[in-house]
Amino acid sequence: MAQAKKSTQSGLATGADAELAMGVRRFGRVNWLGLYTLALREVLRFTTVWTQTLLAPLITAGLFLTIFTLAIGPNRGDVMGVPFIHFLAPGILTMTVIQNAFTNTSSSLLVSKIQGNIVDTLMPPLSPLELVLGYMAGALARGLVVAIAIWAGMALAVGLGLVHPIYTLIFITLGALMLGGLGVIAGIVSQKFDQMAAITNFIITPLAFLSGTFYSVEGLPAWFRGITHFNPVFYLIDGVRYGIIGRSDSSPVLGLVIVGSVTFAILLACWVLFRRGTKLKS
Repeated sequence: MAQAKKSTQSGLATGADAELAMGVRRFGRVNWLGLYTLALREVLRFTTVWTQTLLAPLITAGLFLTIFTLAIGPNRGDVMGVPFIHFLAPGILTMTVIQNAFTNTSSSLLVSKIQGNIVDTLMPPLSPLELVLGYMAGALARGLVVAIAIWAGMALAVGLGLVHPIYTLIFITLGALMLGGLGVIAGIVSQKFDQMAAITNFIITPLAFLSGTFYSVEGLPAWFRGITHFNPVFYLIDGVRYGIIGRSDSSPVLGLVIVGSVTFAILLACWVLFRRGTKLKS
């Protein structure tokens, strides 16, 4: 009888221990399966509608080049010692990449919140860092695919080269992560499409267009040039331009430091927002 009672108590203790351990992570420091699943979902979001997310940016970039070529004409002088069309192409490529990276994360979060299925992302045992990495995987993949497609098209159409491929890859990667992180922040703080449209129209678009995409900042008035140098997207586009044509308005090393620092700060802000559950768990 005493032995049976002892066994029963031992069983209850074991059950209690198992119940107390329900909140313990059982898969190590990183939930690789959960992270892979979230990253795969974010990648499939744009690959399943590739005509909208991949083909459309390629056509838009081609239209930009065509319009500027026709509007300015063949008499336009060289910029930075290269033909204007070669100067313009890296800016259009970078602008398209960052816009797509921003759209991938911001639309994913906002649509999930509006449809009410954001809980499917928050309930699985994913840490804030894993959530950030999962969303960034989708933004980075979309940015790189768009960049490769546009560069290949421009290489065939205008003979665009690749002077410093490592610099190009680094700056495009940082650009996709930077704007992907901004997309996460915008998707979290926005509660409806009108708020997202305001962020896009009044913050993202001006940052992209007023960053030397279509012009060299050396031709700007001194006060405007000074303002431009506070825009991190300027260093991003300038870095990609250096990687593709070997010309830039500023030091590519300085650009790496600034873009890398801004990207880290943005991703840190994403981690904090996911950790606090700001406008996600309420």
